[in-house]
Amino acid sequence: MSTDKPAALSPRSLGYRWPAEWEPHASTWLSWPHNRDTWPGVFDDALQEFIQFTRAIAEYEPVNVLASGAAADSASSAVGNYPNITIHDVPTNDAWIRDHGPTFLTAPDASLPKTLIDWKFNSWGGKYPPFDNDNRVPMRVAEILGRRRFANEIVLEGGAIDGNGAGTVLTTESCVLSDTRNEGLTKSRFESLLSEQLGADEIIWLEGDVPGDDTDGHVDQIARFVSEKVITIAVRDDLPQLAENRDRIAQKRPDISVVDLPMPSQIFLGDQYLPASYANFYIVNRAVLVPQFGDVLDKTALSILSDLFPAREVIGLPARWIVGGLGAFHCMTQQECA
Repeated sequence: MSTDKPAALSPRSLGYRWPAEWEPHASTWLSWPHNRDTWPGVFDDALQEFIQFTRAIAEYEPVNVLASGAAADSASSAVGNYPNITIHDVPTNDAWIRDHGPTFLTAPDASLPKTLIDWKFNSWGGKYPPFDNDNRVPMRVAEILGRRRFANEIVLEGGAIDGNGAGTVLTTESCVLSDTRNEGLTKSRFESLLSEQLGADEIIWLEGDVPGDDTDGHVDQIARFVSEKVITIAVRDDLPQLAENRDRIAQKRPDISVVDLPMPSQIFLGDQYLPASYANFYIVNRAVLVPQFGDVLDKTALSILSDLFPAREVIGLPARWIVGGLGAFHCMTQQECA
């Protein structure tokens, strides 16, 4: 069984570190889609894209799927007999495990137990209740794995942070400092919390968001580390505020290179502007899975990312219906470090 952290200790004080996404994975964790309200009118199409995505991950590493009741039946029918996939009877409210799942840490040596961070989840500032099952997911994952669990009262979604595994973290003020998540939380206090919990040495604060994004500006839609000193940023001519992040990064870390990643054209589902961004890719062992939206820039994005990940296969997979739920591949995954 998992244990909560002693009050006087923090992950950093014990030597734990938040690894980069490209470091070796033990597995990927998913929450099976079942909330039809999340994908109004396109749920079945989105589910088929998710099934293809799940099977693609399983070609490279083990996959753990959280599902209960009818969702478990759906998952079992689609991937239950597929190699490298395990289904766990854990109920969820929705499929965005990047945000409601745990953050896995690496230990400095084998003498310390494997560990995860359990952040508080309140559905992006209370936007989509209920979220009680989602908030319990990190605790359930800790129980399944027997991992030590560091429980936190701070509200933080996984899509709000991106790290290089060497102490530098990207985030946005509009999201993590919003009063609907952590009323009164200051920038300096948040930086201290990430230092204590993730071993972060510096935070690069970015701005802007992708139109249609309901997360108040998750960074995994606008900027991603692709190596320790290279960041790719989402850009489009009609969104000049995103390009300003190039200057923010340069001011904080002039030694980091920035590579532009064009965004697809505007995509709508009815009147809903969809937050389609190629920056929402997911890195697995030996590969990178990139959302494709049926846009003329799909192949351009694959080419750019192939250059940035020369040692990995860069694979485009359909996500035009998945993004109808206002997220994509990175939002629907949580990596477990080896």
